[in-house]
Amino acid sequence: MSHLLDIISAHRQGRPVGIYSVCSANEYVLRAAFEQAARYGTPLLIESTSNQVDQFGGYTGMNPVQFRSYVLKLAEEAGFPPERLVLGGDHLGPNAWQHLPAAEAMGFATELIRSYVAAGFEKIHLDCSMACADDPKRLPDAIVAERSAQLALVAEAAAQAAGLAAPVYVIGTEVPIPGGEASLGAGVAVTTPAAAAATLAVHAAAFAAHGLQSAWQRVIAMVVQPGVDFDHSQIQHYEPAAATALSNFVAQQMDPPALVFEAHSTDYQTESAMHALVRDHFAILKVGPAVTFALREAWFALAAIEREIVPFGRQSQLPAVLEQRMLAEPKHWLKHYAGTPAQQHLLRAYALSDRCRYYWGDAAVLAAVAKLIANLEQQPIPLPLLSQYLPEQFDAVLAGDLAAQPRALAQHKVGMVLARYARACSRNRHAASESTNAQNLSFA
Repeated sequence: MSHLLDIISAHRQGRPVGIYSVCSANEYVLRAAFEQAARYGTPLLIESTSNQVDQFGGYTGMNPVQFRSYVLKLAEEAGFPPERLVLGGDHLGPNAWQHLPAAEAMGFATELIRSYVAAGFEKIHLDCSMACADDPKRLPDAIVAERSAQLALVAEAAAQAAGLAAPVYVIGTEVPIPGGEASLGAGVAVTTPAAAAATLAVHAAAFAAHGLQSAWQRVIAMVVQPGVDFDHSQIQHYEPAAATALSNFVAQQMDPPALVFEAHSTDYQTESAMHALVRDHFAILKVGPAVTFALREAWFALAAIEREIVPFGRQSQLPAVLEQRMLAEPKHWLKHYAGTPAQQHLLRAYALSDRCRYYWGDAAVLAAVAKLIANLEQQPIPLPLLSQYLPEQFDAVLAGDLAAQPRALAQHKVGMVLARYARACSRNRHAASESTNAQNLSFA
C-alpha cells in the first residue's frame, strides 16, 4: 500500500502522476499488465468488482482469498515483485443483493467487505449507492453514507483481527453499477462541485458519527463523473474545460488530507485525454472492458490467420464457439443488447462494452482458445498474414521486440492499451506543459 500512498502523496504535492487500475481477472490481461508494470517500473493496481469476486465466488468462481492467490501466482510466473502489487475491491456493497431487503443485503455486504480485507485487499471502494428491495428508488445521500460508514467499521475490525494494516478507502459512485452500460444518448454530465462537496460532507459526518476519524484520514479518492463514458458503439471523450471547476474543487480539499478523484469508464480514451485526466486530479484511472476488447481483437485476428493456414477440420472455430456459448448462456448480454437478431449478433462479438468478456472462462471457449494456440504454435505464422491481421504486432516482430507466437502476440496487443495508461500516469510531461496548465490546479 505504500506504493499507492506514495503516488497519491506525490500527486498532492504537485507532480502530474497517478496510477491506473486494471479491473480484470483474465489471465492474458493480467500477464500483459505485469509485463507493462515491469517495463515502466511502476507498481500494479489490480481490482476485482463485487460481481467478479465475492464470498460465494462471483462470476469468476473465486472468493477474495482465491483471487489473491491466483494473482500472486501469475505475478510469480511473470517475475513481478509481489511487494509492488496492490489489490483493490471495486463497488463493494450490496450491489449483488439489491433484490433483497436492505437489512439482508447489507448482511451479505458486511461479509463481502470482511472477506476482502481479511484476504489482504488494501484499497476498498465503499459503494452503497444502489437501492435495495425495500428502499426508495433513489437513496438519499445520508443513507448511502451511513451504510458506507457501517461497512468501513467492518473493514477496520477485519484488518485489526487479521493483523493487517488498515485499508485505504474510496467513496462516491457517480458512474454506472459494475458491469452495466447505458446508452450515451446526449452524453453524461460532469459532476458539479456542489454535488462533490455534498458527497464529501455527508460521508465525513457519517464516519465521525461512528468514531471513524482515523479511517476518514485514509479516504484517498472520491468517484465522480469527469465527463467520460462509452456504450456499445460510442465514446464520450474527456473535455478538460468542462471539468475545470470540479478539478479546482478537489485541489482545495484538505480533509481528508490525501484526496484525489477516481475516474471510472476511462476505457477507449485517447492517450492525450488520459494525460489530461491525471493532470486534472483524476489520479486513479480505471480500465476494464478496453483490455478484454483488445484481447478479443487479438484472438479473432489469430483465428483469421488460422483459417488461412490450418485445414478446416482442425481449426478452433473460436469466433463460432464464442457465439454459440453466448447464445446458450445469454444472462450476461441479453438485457444489455437490444435490436434485431443481426444487430445483437454484431454486438455480441464487437461491442465496445465487450460483454463477451464474461465468456472467456467458459470451458468450451477455453478449449477453443487452447486449440487456436496449439494450431499456431505448430507452424510459423506467415509474416504477410501477420501484417494483414495484426499490423502493430508485425512491426514489433520485425523490430525483434516480439516473438511471432500466439500468446505473445495477444498479450502484446493488450499491453499496448495498458502502456498508454502507464505513460499517462508516470510520464505526464506533455500534459503538464499544455496551456490549460495555467488554470489554478495546484493544491493549497
